[in-house]
Amino acid sequence: MADANAKRVCGMPERVQLHVAMLALQFGYAGFHVVSRAALNMGISKLVFPVYRNIIALILLVPFAYFLEKKDRPTMTLGFLVQFFLLALCGITANQGFYLLGLDNTSPTFASAIQNSVPAITFIMAAALRIEKVRIDRRDGIGKLVGTLACVAGASVITLYKGPTIFSPASHALHAASTSTVPELAWLGDAEGKNWTLGCLYLIGHCLSWSGWLVLQAPVLKKYPARLSVTSYTCFFGVIQFLVIAAFLERDAEAWMFHSGSEIFTILYAGFIASGVAFAVQIWCIDRGGPVFVAVYQPVQTLVVAIMASIALGEQFYLGGIIGAVLIIVGLYLVLWGKSEERAFAAKDAALMVASTCEHDALLIRSTTAASLKASSLNQPLLPSSSPSENV
Repeated sequence: MADANAKRVCGMPERVQLHVAMLALQFGYAGFHVVSRAALNMGISKLVFPVYRNIIALILLVPFAYFLEKKDRPTMTLGFLVQFFLLALCGITANQGFYLLGLDNTSPTFASAIQNSVPAITFIMAAALRIEKVRIDRRDGIGKLVGTLACVAGASVITLYKGPTIFSPASHALHAASTSTVPELAWLGDAEGKNWTLGCLYLIGHCLSWSGWLVLQAPVLKKYPARLSVTSYTCFFGVIQFLVIAAFLERDAEAWMFHSGSEIFTILYAGFIASGVAFAVQIWCIDRGGPVFVAVYQPVQTLVVAIMASIALGEQFYLGGIIGAVLIIVGLYLVLWGKSEERAFAAKDAALMVASTCEHDALLIRSTTAASLKASSLNQPLLPSSSPSENV
């Protein structure tokens, strides 16, 4: 009963908290695609931007990690420091660096779409490292596999297939007129004059780094259960790594200066939302739900971007978007159903094991008791059946 209460916050079961947290995370990341493209178009350095982003995240996380996890933090060792350094190299330096390089050569829509390969890559990595169990001979394994593929397929359909118009916002005509006189909105479209192939390669590297980071965090959290502290150490080493790289590649002092309020906003959003809050929420979800559970929500981000674009920019809904959304919802259901079935199988196996152990113990007790009685009768075979007074 105590365990059940421990998994509730304000009466909300933990599994519901996980789903709500992951949905909120996708909204935050969807906005980050737009903000990052804006930052690059303003001319912010691709090295300065992540440095400031992670410094802000570190300032936000350290006080919470220090005061809330005093009792949960294990003793720091050289092994932990090496693991945190590698997590930062994979999850921050390579992840964010490849993303900005890829985004600079492609577009926010394409960057969001290609990130939908993260669930499949994470699924393969986790299965190869035996972090995620996949039983193809059982319905839960088939459900997780088919669901992951459906999520990726749904997001791909949204991006690659437009189809006929299903819904056209009333503000579309007004939007078309306004964009013709507001050139600042041009950065929302596809990038032109860029090396698209190189951008794709950078984004593939970004996806590989992200998947590796999701998978590697799971075993680290088992040894070092202080989630906020892990995130703080990772951000710290990420800042150090980016500063070392920037010291060699970004020597223009002007690149480190702010030139407008818009630049400050993009950095604050990236630091507070996309790094500070997102990292804390994501690492909690990985600890509670596993890396594949976190990664499978990634395709929702593409759907959120499409909805945000329709509301904010008056973009139309097309048949491809509807089909893709249905595939994403079905895929998420299959994966979550598969994980639920997996837990049910595990509980059933545990119950059978307990019952088998109890039955074995009962048989052992009965056999021991029978052996003791037999031994007693053999040691004293001539005991009289009546008292001596009855024989007089």
